[in-house]
Amino acid sequence: MNQEKSCSFCGRIQSEVKKMFSSQSTHICNECVSMCSSILQKEVKYEQRTQMHEQLPKPEKIVSFLDKHIIGQENAKKVLAVALYNHYKRIENPVYNNVELEKSNILLLGPTGSGKTLLAKSLSKIMNVPFAVADATALTEAGYVGEDVESILSRLLAAANYDIELAQKGIIYIDEIDKIARKSESSTMGRDVSGEGVQQGLLKILEGAEVYVPLKGSRKNSTTETVLFNTTHVLFVCGGAFVGLVPDIHTKKGNKVGLGSVTKSQMKEHKVDQKALVHYGIIPELIGRIPVIAQLRELTKEQMVQILKEPDNALIKQFQALFEMDGIALKFEDKALEAIAEQAIEKGVGARGLRGIIEEVMLPLQFSCPSKENLESCTITQAAVKDSTKEPLFTYKQEKEA
Repeated sequence: MNQEKSCSFCGRIQSEVKKMFSSQSTHICNECVSMCSSILQKEVKYEQRTQMHEQLPKPEKIVSFLDKHIIGQENAKKVLAVALYNHYKRIENPVYNNVELEKSNILLLGPTGSGKTLLAKSLSKIMNVPFAVADATALTEAGYVGEDVESILSRLLAAANYDIELAQKGIIYIDEIDKIARKSESSTMGRDVSGEGVQQGLLKILEGAEVYVPLKGSRKNSTTETVLFNTTHVLFVCGGAFVGLVPDIHTKKGNKVGLGSVTKSQMKEHKVDQKALVHYGIIPELIGRIPVIAQLRELTKEQMVQILKEPDNALIKQFQALFEMDGIALKFEDKALEAIAEQAIEKGVGARGLRGIIEEVMLPLQFSCPSKENLESCTITQAAVKDSTKEPLFTYKQEKEA
């Protein structure tokens, strides 16, 4: 009678276990394999956490990175750097010394074109994690026509190339969060589909919850494969202009929260708190899940000029590269750049409007300059920016004498 094989590690015989793995002289059961695998996984996770902590950039380094891409907003950068650093430390150690560390999502509050989206996107770049943008105005309460809040997670999953573990450590930017502020009872008839209902729907995923998200295709397709998405470690950054909440130095009238007219120095010192956000129409439960508030200030003319020429991918550098491909040196007078910045400020569009203004100035030149023979350089003047009938300064190559 053949003797049953026994595990060389725990001594169990083959009939007592589900599977026995054997070599010529050694045997191991499935239970010992599982135990060894569990130990190895814990060691790998510990090594990954250690490596992540060693590679996690300190707040000062994060600010240095942001300085290369974003002009101004020094205080907001510091707030974001600390919040980002703490968030990814928390991912490594959700519980430390018996203290449970709660997630702190971020609210970016500032005027249009002040750099909210760019700041959020830059955070994902420095951490090398997937990034997704959602518009709060496109979201609706469950059961109504429009996108539901879970669709935001689908975008992040797609940005991570459907790597669920990577997506669960990503960053989501929800723009125009102020547009879903709760309406006053006197102005609301029936259900508030795009206001408080959406805010309530966001609570679950902002705090941390497990949500079934479609891997590909429409959520309306019942045959679509889904995956369980845990938002516990997803960093949510919400942005909004909150018009009227921050004093406007360009108007003398009071605003929504009754702050009245203010000076430039008063506006710089003014800080928005949770009470003001509740008054604006953001429900207290949502504010509690977005505890970090970073305020962005309206950009000055000098900062606008810096944005035009200093960053690595500055607009001026982009147009200069396009002209250089045709062998033409493109130059901008300082006064011309100031005139472009002034137009953006007058239109109230911030840095976002700079490209549109430059495109308008450059379109006729991009059309005609490639056909100009022997054109060596083109200099954009202040007059050419302010008056479309005025031409820039052209310099032509001197033809060699025969």
